[in-house]
Amino acid sequence: MTSQTTIDATGPGDAAPEAPLESPPAAGLRGHPWLTLITVAVGVMMVALDGTIVAIANPAIQKDLGATFAQVQWITNGYFLALAVSLITAGKLGDRFGHRQTFLIGVTGFAAASGAIGLSHSIAAVVTFRVFQGLFGALLMPAALGLLRATFPAEKLNMAIGIWGMVIGASTAGGPILGGVLVEHVNWQSVFFINVPVGALALVLGVLILRDHRAENAPRSFDILGIALLSGAMFCLVWALIKAPTWGWGDSKTWIFIAASVVLFALFSFWETRVAEPLIPLGLFRSVPLSAGVVLMVLMAIAFMGGLFFVTFYLQNVHGMSPIDAGLHLLPLTGMMIVGSPLAGAAITKLGPRIPLAGGMAATAIAMYGMSTLEADTGSGVMSVWFALLGLGLAPVMVGATEVIVGNAPMELSGVAGGLQQAAMQIGGSLGTAVLGAVMASKVDSDLPGNWTGAGLQQLTPGQLDKASEAVQVGVAPVPKGVPDQIAAKITEVAHHTFISGMSLASLVAAGVAAVAVLVALLTKRGANTEAGAGVGHI
Repeated sequence: MTSQTTIDATGPGDAAPEAPLESPPAAGLRGHPWLTLITVAVGVMMVALDGTIVAIANPAIQKDLGATFAQVQWITNGYFLALAVSLITAGKLGDRFGHRQTFLIGVTGFAAASGAIGLSHSIAAVVTFRVFQGLFGALLMPAALGLLRATFPAEKLNMAIGIWGMVIGASTAGGPILGGVLVEHVNWQSVFFINVPVGALALVLGVLILRDHRAENAPRSFDILGIALLSGAMFCLVWALIKAPTWGWGDSKTWIFIAASVVLFALFSFWETRVAEPLIPLGLFRSVPLSAGVVLMVLMAIAFMGGLFFVTFYLQNVHGMSPIDAGLHLLPLTGMMIVGSPLAGAAITKLGPRIPLAGGMAATAIAMYGMSTLEADTGSGVMSVWFALLGLGLAPVMVGATEVIVGNAPMELSGVAGGLQQAAMQIGGSLGTAVLGAVMASKVDSDLPGNWTGAGLQQLTPGQLDKASEAVQVGVAPVPKGVPDQIAAKITEVAHHTFISGMSLASLVAAGVAAVAVLVALLTKRGANTEAGAGVGHI
């Protein structure tokens, strides 16, 4: 099947899609849909993997470079901040210059920044190159979706997105396992060096296989002020979410940045109605399914990333598992995402997204409720049931929400739509970690004094209580050196009991968020513009 260049003679209310502006594909490797999928999956794998693999390397980096805890936090925060702020603008670059070019630049820059981190000898250099990783990752992710959208015919697109989502889910969940193996048996630098050959492979495959796709109505100019306003708004929002656990939700600095974000978003919205070629045409959000897909992605990420944040502390600090063992205990979640994503793609193709998405969020809500029942002595079998159900619930949402957002956007805005999808996930993850972290901290602060004195332990001073609370919030028992074993056992029991009470409440909140997402999922429908660009290449 070949593409055609069409001239749009419809009125503004018509939904006629535009085909990509390109010549018919030549036979062979270039433009082959499944080879294109493999190519973009290799690149996307790097970005998803680096979201979680580095957490395992942080203690080794801190020790080797003599960094403070706050500096180490920026190894992760700098990456996510750069990624979240740049995604939509990066998607626009792909729409303007072609997704093939932006993908190739993204994988090259990401691999180069990774190699530079491995060669760094200071924490400042590590954080700086992590920011570059985030910027180049932002180029890569929306471009991957744009290439899939333009390459696959409509009846195969959901399956392709399902496999794409499977790669992201498996890489995200598998990061701690791979990171643990590399840090334990090689060194922390290997966590970053591994991206160099992977990036080189993605680059070679991209040069040989990827075919450029541009819609006839692709943007011809840049909305510089719109980019500045949106980037500033995103920065202020994500910065406030990152710093809120440190500053406190009642601190004026937190709310100054949130207020600045609201003002900048309002100015951005106003400006987009005045500029000839806006960064994000606000008419895009007149599509209820697309808007519902964006909201659904945020809610899913809040429940998933926020809830999973505490599970890693639960496995390592309460159950005493090594990072590798903790990662292995999460294999039911990873496995069900790997199995469930292609199946979800097939189900969405047959039934449409509404039923699979609502069912997936319902399963996620049940799984998060189940995780609220975990105790300090809960066995691996019970944990595996809830982890597996969570993976099974997330799979159709990762696939379906992506198709709903990208498929309901015009072809010439597929990069922006891909950026919206990824930005929604990043913001949701930051919100989930910040809000559920605040829930956890509030519960621990409330319960710890009573639990401590109720166990017959000596009453703590306010300063000691603050330090103890910080430790308990991540499942660590604040046992002073040299205390008798009997007292140490009591402190550990109190700490774990208090941590689990906080994790239980946070999991219930996540379950409530997932339940709300079920209702949002009912507003979705199959992409109205999926046919645009479909059928380029050959199956």
